[in-house]
Amino acid sequence: MLIEHSTAAALTIDLGAIVENWRFLGARAGSSPPPTAACAAVVKADAYGLGLAEVAPALYQAGCREFFVALVHEGVQLRALIPPDATVYVLHGPQPGAEIECAQHTLVPVLNSPDQLQRWSNLANTRGERLPAVLQVDTGMRRLGFEARDFEALHVEAFASASLSGVEPILLMSHLVSAEDPADPINRIQLEQFQIARKRWPGLRCSLANSSGIFLGPAWHFDLLRPGAALYGVAPVPNQPNPMRPVIRLQAPIIQTRTIAPGDRVGYNHTWRASRPTRVATLSVGYADGYLRSLSNRAIVRFMGQTAPLIGRVSMDTITVDVTELPEHQLTPGAQVDLIDSAHDINQVATEAGTNAYEILTSLGPRYRRQYLAA
Repeated sequence: MLIEHSTAAALTIDLGAIVENWRFLGARAGSSPPPTAACAAVVKADAYGLGLAEVAPALYQAGCREFFVALVHEGVQLRALIPPDATVYVLHGPQPGAEIECAQHTLVPVLNSPDQLQRWSNLANTRGERLPAVLQVDTGMRRLGFEARDFEALHVEAFASASLSGVEPILLMSHLVSAEDPADPINRIQLEQFQIARKRWPGLRCSLANSSGIFLGPAWHFDLLRPGAALYGVAPVPNQPNPMRPVIRLQAPIIQTRTIAPGDRVGYNHTWRASRPTRVATLSVGYADGYLRSLSNRAIVRFMGQTAPLIGRVSMDTITVDVTELPEHQLTPGAQVDLIDSAHDINQVATEAGTNAYEILTSLGPRYRRQYLAA
């Protein structure tokens, strides 16, 4: 077991880089301290696959006091990891029957519909207390949030009525459709729609900017920033220099090398053919580890500062690489090859895979030997 573990593919996660990314994003909320908006952290999906149990406490120690998850059970997990003075918001709100668990763990639901609002109000009235909540208005995503006609029916006065008296809105939010493209006119349209909604709730804290939205400018910042992917090194504005520190390094060991002749083919369905004598290294990683099959014949890897192309299909547990140009005497079994590093980061791998960096991050599987660099 020890030998197998020591030669497994390795995922190194830099908690210090995550913390520095959070501080950098928070600093964009104002030109001089203190910032004009607070900075939360989105840690849903196990902190985008990098480990909620490690990431959330590091962010809390750095000063983060507001966290977003997607699901109630994620919020329950998070509550056990950070002190009670932190606020935990649940983006999907409570599903029917989950309201009691949400309240028991002092989670703040994002209410997205009249139905969720009514169920949260019913619980508050049953308990005889006021329960905090976030109101989300849909300004164009058409995914979650009160539709315009339903939101217009809400009034501050309604929350003093008998039916909604137990609900205490503490934040108004919406989600941007295309913030990564600053030229898309929908960004301005959503801002204007959010401003209209905001006027209906004077004095209520507001949140609109996700990772990319932070870079649209101060008009989108309001009171609370909600970065997610950028915390983990994902470029917030594609085709621009990435201001975020890289967070992960992914390595896989060599299992075996061989030399093949011109005309020989490699991998399932023989999708790659050698045009010269070629040295092939087989690495211990595959789509069962979240190294996507779409990287077949498209990705590159790095070994001691040099690049080599992935050849053939990504298999469940292995990939094959053309290492003809690499130093043969160093290509020994167990030698670690970089699949993702600071010179070939998660954004570049996502381009090679034909997807986004979010999918790469959240696909990284449990078989990696995980190592955390302290914040």
